[in-house]
Amino acid sequence: MVKRFEELEFKDDFMFCIIMKNPKYCKPFLETVLGVKINHIEYPSAQESIDLSLDAKSVRLDVYVEDREGTVYNIEMQTANKHNLPKRMRYYQGVIDLNILEKGRDYRDLKKSYVIFVCTFDLFGKGRHVYTFENRCVQDLGLALGDDTVKIILNTKGTEDDVNQEMKELLDFIDGKGAGTGFTRELEEAVQSARGNEKWRIDYMTLQMSYQEKFEEGYERGIERGIERGIEQEREELALRMVREGELSAEKIALYTGLSLKKIKEFQEML
Repeated sequence: MVKRFEELEFKDDFMFCIIMKNPKYCKPFLETVLGVKINHIEYPSAQESIDLSLDAKSVRLDVYVEDREGTVYNIEMQTANKHNLPKRMRYYQGVIDLNILEKGRDYRDLKKSYVIFVCTFDLFGKGRHVYTFENRCVQDLGLALGDDTVKIILNTKGTEDDVNQEMKELLDFIDGKGAGTGFTRELEEAVQSARGNEKWRIDYMTLQMSYQEKFEEGYERGIERGIERGIEQEREELALRMVREGELSAEKIALYTGLSLKKIKEFQEML
């Protein structure tokens, strides 16, 4: 069921993108997650949607920012476990790298990048609040590959005592348990303020209408394909009966049913 704009929470994709596109909230969010201080972040305007080529799959990134050192941060909200997140993270990382290289830069110029998925479910079932992945040697886990890529999966349903209080409050807030103090209180106020923004309300309604139109178009195409397949099946069943009876030639069966002569001969060989 589609939520009304006034009901959107921070974890809802549209609201998440609105809030996180303000450095006032995105910067401390990253600092809380990574445990580091970030001097400045920028939003490359061309990064909201990346198309590598006419034949490639287009990728829309929820939040894509860079800091002054050139480090790239991609943050995605995930509220449904579609059992494809590891492969999706791999794809996003590749798309980000290829997009940088398409600007004519050498692969040695690739900067450190973080792909961060904020999940409202425990993808691995280990109870951790944070799962951090880097490429390391299987035979020597102390040996890092040094490709400067980091993938982080946050789990709002964590049960382990593995994060500080600030991080715990942030994850609890995302999970809908209410705001604590400090940063989460600011996020709650930002959500309340956003709900009163008429432009964003219209944008949200327009987006939902677009989704509905695409769904209806797909549904209609599905019905048409179903009808066409049903007719095809009836023709094939009729042709099979004719072949079994053996009174008509393959050419006449093809003529009467509208199937190809090749198909009729396949039926004859099968029977």
